[in-house]
Amino acid sequence: MNIADVIRELRELNEPVPKPMRLPSEEEVSRAEAQLGVSFHPDYRKYLLRGGDVEYGTKEPCTVTPGGGHADLCDVAQTAWTNVGVPRELLPICEDNGDYCCMNEAGEIVFWSHNGRTKEQWPDLATWIKQVWIEGQ
Repeated sequence: MNIADVIRELRELNEPVPKPMRLPSEEEVSRAEAQLGVSFHPDYRKYLLRGGDVEYGTKEPCTVTPGGGHADLCDVAQTAWTNVGVPRELLPICEDNGDYCCMNEAGEIVFWSHNGRTKEQWPDLATWIKQVWIEGQ
């Protein structure tokens, strides 16, 4: 499974909403990296730039576009790192009721419960999107 294929599938599932999000620009993605002091994994950068505006089901992955509200990546990450104890080497990409799905430097996705790290993980972002976001609906 590769990220381009799963983004294509996700785009086909995109649901119409009254106020749709827009894809971020390269500059907005780079600004978020600088603000967080991290370099995004290439798959995550690709997702943000090509699928970061998709609205589907109940999952709300983080966004880097202005006005991201409760899903703003920089706010979500700072809260996770500062208040929840998520280690800085994990980048929260999706928050759900105080639990976080986070990406490590290798591009794996790990689940961080409000009680701490769990054994749940996925080998890459494409697998997480397919199994958790698309099929988990």
